[in-house]
Amino acid sequence: MPTKPAKTAVKQPAQPKRASRPDGAATRQHLLDTAVQVFAERGFADATSKEICERAGTPMASVNYHFGSREALYEAVLVEAHRQVVGLDELTALTAVPGDPRERLRAVLSRFIGVSTGSRAPWGFMLMLREVLSPSPAIPALIEQAIRPKAAVLLHLIGEVLRLDPQEPAVQRALMFSVLPCILMMIAPKQVQTAMLPALAKDKTALVDDYVRFVFAGLDALAATHRSVN
Repeated sequence: MPTKPAKTAVKQPAQPKRASRPDGAATRQHLLDTAVQVFAERGFADATSKEICERAGTPMASVNYHFGSREALYEAVLVEAHRQVVGLDELTALTAVPGDPRERLRAVLSRFIGVSTGSRAPWGFMLMLREVLSPSPAIPALIEQAIRPKAAVLLHLIGEVLRLDPQEPAVQRALMFSVLPCILMMIAPKQVQTAMLPALAKDKTALVDDYVRFVFAGLDALAATHRSVN
């Protein structure tokens, strides 16, 4: 009997590779970055989940899926805005260097002043300015998740400089006197600073040096007073 010819395997055309779906964490971060801009521009009351998702190019349900609600997204946005000013990891690294605590405090203050005199302020600065002028219901979350952990790091450092317990009221006051002016410079509109105090941005090194001298003179006076009392 004649043998049947062997069947030739038909080569199937290669299937185009599907584009991989964006990672959930990456999508969440993209939403967060977009929301910082939208909330900074419009404020908490006027920014909508719809606009945030449209700008981010994500489905309309993305805010609820990744954050649970617009309110929870705004809390996360405030924490992210605070991180843009200075992150907890960065702050901890600056204060954990061995050696003179005064030099570590100088590094922290220099970092703050450097951010405040930058040519372009992050979106987070605008958002924090809005929050200062018109506090939202998310303030407690911001305090617990962002401000309190960083304050604890700075209280410990200033306590070292003053040689006082970080929980002493004098240390808390010293933290406010030392850091609050930096924060105000960070969030104050650049055009106001330029118009009123044009010398601030012209010599950043001199600004840092004079501010550190000013802070240390005050801390030395506080230390002498409170150590003599105790």
